[in-house]
Amino acid sequence: MNDEYSPVESGKLLQSSSSEDELRELYNQMVRVAYSKLYNKSDALDVVQEAWVRMLANHHTLREHSKLSAWAKSITVNVALNLNKESKRWQRCSTCETDEACRHSLLPAKTEAELMIEISELLGVLDAKSRTMLLYKFYYGFKDQEIADAMKEPVGTIKARIHRTKIQLKRWMSGSGSLPG
Repeated sequence: MNDEYSPVESGKLLQSSSSEDELRELYNQMVRVAYSKLYNKSDALDVVQEAWVRMLANHHTLREHSKLSAWAKSITVNVALNLNKESKRWQRCSTCETDEACRHSLLPAKTEAELMIEISELLGVLDAKSRTMLLYKFYYGFKDQEIADAMKEPVGTIKARIHRTKIQLKRWMSGSGSLPG
C-alpha cells in the first residue's frame, strides 16, 4: 500500500464503514470530545477539522473498521491536547508594541485564576487609599474627577497617586522591587 493520500481509498474507508448518518453522528461525537477538552466552540470545531484531515491522511493505519469511532475520538483528543499545550506554553509580552520594541523574553502564560490571585495579593499589600483609587479607576471605571470628588482630594493628587502606585506595582511584579511585609 502506498503512503500517499488517496481520496479514492479514503472514500472507500468511509463508505465501507459507515452511512452518511453514522458519519454525522461521529462528527458530533468528535465535536463533543473536543469541546470537553477545550471549552471553546470555535477551537473545538478547528480541532475536529484537523482530526478529519489526519484521519484521511492516515486512513491506512486503521486496523479494524469497527474501531473507527474510537480511533477518530483518540485523534480528536490528541489534537485538542496538542492545541492546549501550544496555547499554554508561551505567550508574547502584551505590554510591548512590536517584537523589536520588546525587551522581555517570552513569558510563561498564566491562567486567569493565577492572575486574579496575584492581583489580589498585590492589592492587599497596598495602603487603603491607593487600593481604593486603583479599584475605582480600573475596576469600576471611574474618571479621575469622580474619584477626587468621592475621596475629597484634588484631581492632581489622585492622578499622581494612581501613577505612583502603578509604577510601584510594576516594580513588584517584575521582581525588581521588594514587597513590604
